[in-house]
Amino acid sequence: MLVGVDIGGTFTDFVLSVDGRLQVTKRFSTPHDPAQAMLAGLTALTANAGGLQALAHVVHGSTVATNAILERKGAQAALITTQGFADILAIGRQNRPELYALQPHIAPPLIPREQCYEVPERLDYTGAVILPLDTAALDSVIYKMMEARIEAVAVCLLYSYVNPVHEFAIRARILQRGFLDETQIALSCEVLPEFREYERASTVALEAYVRPTVNSYLRHLERELPSTSTLRVMKSDGGVVSARYASRLAVQTALSGPAAGVIGAFYAAKLAGFDHIITLDMGGTSTDVSLCPGAPVRYPEREIDGWPLRTPTLDIETIGAGGGSIARVDEGGALRVGPESAGADPGSIIYGRGGQRVTISDAHAVLGHLDSDHFLGGQMKLNVEAAWAAIASLAEATQLVAETTQLGTIKTAAGIINIANVKIDQAIRRVSIARGYDPRAFTLVAFGGAGPLHACEVAERLHIPRVLVPRYPGAMCAFGLLTADVVLDYSRSVLGSDLHVAGLQAQLDTFIARARHDLVQQEIAPDAMLFNAQIDMRYQGQAYELSIPFGLDLDAAFHAAHSRRYGYSMPGRATEIVNLRLQAIGSVSKPPLSAEPCADNDGQSARIGEKQLEGVGQVALYNRDMLQPGARIGGAALIFQLDSTTYIPPGWSASVDAYRNVLVE
Repeated sequence: MLVGVDIGGTFTDFVLSVDGRLQVTKRFSTPHDPAQAMLAGLTALTANAGGLQALAHVVHGSTVATNAILERKGAQAALITTQGFADILAIGRQNRPELYALQPHIAPPLIPREQCYEVPERLDYTGAVILPLDTAALDSVIYKMMEARIEAVAVCLLYSYVNPVHEFAIRARILQRGFLDETQIALSCEVLPEFREYERASTVALEAYVRPTVNSYLRHLERELPSTSTLRVMKSDGGVVSARYASRLAVQTALSGPAAGVIGAFYAAKLAGFDHIITLDMGGTSTDVSLCPGAPVRYPEREIDGWPLRTPTLDIETIGAGGGSIARVDEGGALRVGPESAGADPGSIIYGRGGQRVTISDAHAVLGHLDSDHFLGGQMKLNVEAAWAAIASLAEATQLVAETTQLGTIKTAAGIINIANVKIDQAIRRVSIARGYDPRAFTLVAFGGAGPLHACEVAERLHIPRVLVPRYPGAMCAFGLLTADVVLDYSRSVLGSDLHVAGLQAQLDTFIARARHDLVQQEIAPDAMLFNAQIDMRYQGQAYELSIPFGLDLDAAFHAAHSRRYGYSMPGRATEIVNLRLQAIGSVSKPPLSAEPCADNDGQSARIGEKQLEGVGQVALYNRDMLQPGARIGGAALIFQLDSTTYIPPGWSASVDAYRNVLVE
């Protein structure tokens, strides 16, 4: 029995795979203790199958690291660095995120200046020791950290990516003093053995900040789960690793939630015959979009709350527009939506859990897109009347001119949806048009609880010809966890222009030997291992680099890659190699999705009624579970299922393919 669990801002989703069948369920998230909803859901899922002992594998997408950073609820951390560099986190790159702001807001470092300590030591760029580590000064620093009740330490010394001897010595000294255990000490030579001092310091500081919180959370889950089951965790790059591995590199899980959706959506879309897709994941708190031009795209660096995080991540654009995003009137009388969210507690007004502020979901209920008789498979009644009253008050605040109060309410609800669609439109443009891709050549894959409600109208704005709604859109992130392979990343800076392929191959062989050992620890068989090597290269004098596959003619490959990315290349200019990278993949068994025979039908066997929508007219209502492969239906229509609702506007038509995806064109 294999289960994928994704904890979202409003709902926690479960996808159970057993004997070739998938079972989906949802529960309200418990933000005060994310594990509570997860464990309660697992207990309920396995109640008729022998309890939690029936679980063989649990794959989890965690937001614990993300929340710890955004909410500033991580560990009391300290930084130890080379003498003279204690201000590295405060100085940063001196970038100006708001170019014309007269009073720009710069977020304070996660580790305050008074908890950044220096120790006398120095290496040169080759790794040779210029100044040995001063252990007496280090002992004084350890004493100060003990007095400050430090819970985790980040160590980042100059050139330690070339020679980590001093970082290892610092960890050994802290352990010798019995001050912290090994899991509470993050070394930059292990977290990010690459050059660029600030990015390395920022990443290891983030690691130290979140590691105790993530460790505590994962240990709690492992204690509650049976010892016979394995727990894997999604990373930001779309791969999964064991909980033990994740506890050593906790910051790699910081952006794991959205990554699972991209992996699952690409897997489902490729089975259906589409490998050039744009994913639209609209949940309760946010919307995540990503462009996959034949495969998911990974970036070596992202920012989280303004701090550089140099660890592989999927290329995902996130905006504050989810089903729970709050609508309000600003000081100028204009209607605004998001980024603040009502979350799971109290949630949207229609949930009847104490929510008082209008959300996108409330607007959908007023417009009739969400139906009280069919929400969550009919398991939950919606308080639509309360949503009507709240949006009517919002309409008065906007001073919207309308013939009747009812019409003003409907116009305001429609305005809320339109604002959300504009935000999603802009996000998709940033990941497609702004990067040279024509969205008209892609299929929009819509998922998340609210994604299929917005997809057609967003696609129409961008002239995207086709929308694919997967079989279980509201649980796609949980499904994606079950399709994700184990992925381990290794890197090392190898700066130079006179490096040869043979020398790099020797270093790569060392990486591969280490990766084979690590994959065995992840329960991956040797014949399921795959290794992808890459080189980061640049022209001499450039401050940025491109990743290219490792091969015999690196220069030619780099010139071609530079021309594709920037529109030109300089074959006569000298190049240099910056980093050597290895991605080690352990292929896992995927949920068996089998194509079913398609028989042309009009979907009438799944039709459960019709209703009137303001401004639209009669809308046909369908039960998604009863739609058979080969069915064709026209808009306007609403398709209900446990985990989501799909809206097909007038002028669109839908068909059900062999994998029970709904294709809307």
